[in-house]
Amino acid sequence: MQVRFFEFRKFVVLALAFVFFTGVSCSSSPVSNQNANPDTRVFKDALGRDVSLPRDVKRVVSLAPNLTEMIYAVGGGEKLVGDTTYCDFPEAAKSVQKIGDTMSPNMEAIIALHPDVVFVSTASQIEAFMRTLAERNIAVYVVDAKSVEEVLASIQTIGDILGTKAEADKTVAALRERLDAVRAQVRGKAVRRVFVQISKEPLFTAGRNAYLNEAVQIAGGESVTRDVPGAYPKLSRETALKLDPDAIIISDNEGNHEPNSAFAKSAAVKNGQVFRVNADLLSRPGPRIVDGIEAVARDLHPEAFKEK
Repeated sequence: MQVRFFEFRKFVVLALAFVFFTGVSCSSSPVSNQNANPDTRVFKDALGRDVSLPRDVKRVVSLAPNLTEMIYAVGGGEKLVGDTTYCDFPEAAKSVQKIGDTMSPNMEAIIALHPDVVFVSTASQIEAFMRTLAERNIAVYVVDAKSVEEVLASIQTIGDILGTKAEADKTVAALRERLDAVRAQVRGKAVRRVFVQISKEPLFTAGRNAYLNEAVQIAGGESVTRDVPGAYPKLSRETALKLDPDAIIISDNEGNHEPNSAFAKSAAVKNGQVFRVNADLLSRPGPRIVDGIEAVARDLHPEAFKEK
C-alpha cells in the first residue's frame, strides 16, 4: 500500500527530532519504590524518568503510530481513547478520536479525554507535554526504541502497563520466532551491501543510531551507512557516489519510488537490485518492523525463501 505524503513527512520530522534525546531503553518491569502507593506502579521510561501510573490503567492516548500499533498488538485497544491523524493501523485505530498530529497534538483535546497516561515517542516538545499534562495529573510515558530488541522490549512494557502482560509476552514470543526464522534462512548467504533510502530528495538514510541498520543485518545485509553519525543523516551527492551499494532498499512513500540519481552507476542499479518496501513497515518501530525485515530478507536473498 502506498504511504501518503504526510506519513513520510512525519517520519522525517521524527527522525530529525531523534537527535534531541539519548534515552535509555524501556524497562520491561516496574522499578522498585519502597514508598510507592499500593494503587500505583512506577515504570522507567526511555528518558530515564520514573513514571508513576495507576495499577489499573483504563484510559490511554497515543501520540505516535508505532505506539498505537503496540497498544493493539498487546490487546489494549479498548483502552485507547485518543490517537493521532497518522494512526491508521490496525483498522480500528482509524475510529479512535483524533487529537491532532504527532508533532503538534491538541493538548485541550487530550486533557478532555482524561487519560491515565499519554504514550509519547521522542519529540522535541516533551518538556511542554509534561508540564501541561502534569498540571492535570496526567502521566507521560516516553518510548524510544533504538534497536529491534528495544522494540520488542517496549511492546512487553506497554503490555505490562496496560495489564495485558500475558498477551504481550505471547505477541513478542511470536515475533522473536519469526526473526529467528529469518536469521536461519539467510545464514550462510553472502552478505549484501545495502543502502536504505528514506527519501530521494533530499537524500536521507539510516545512520549509526538507527534501528534500521540492525533490521538490515537480520535480513542478511550490511548497511553501507552504518557508521555515518546520527540516526537519519542527510547525505551529499559526493558522499552517496562513494557508497556503491549492491542493493538499495527504498522506503516506499510519496516522492520516494526510485533511487537518487547519485546511484545511477551503482552496482545496485546496474544489476536491478533496487527494492521498494512499504514505508510503514520500515518507519514505524513497532510490531510490523518484523514484516519489514521479512520483506527485506526476501528481496536480498530470494533463493532462501523459495518453497521447497
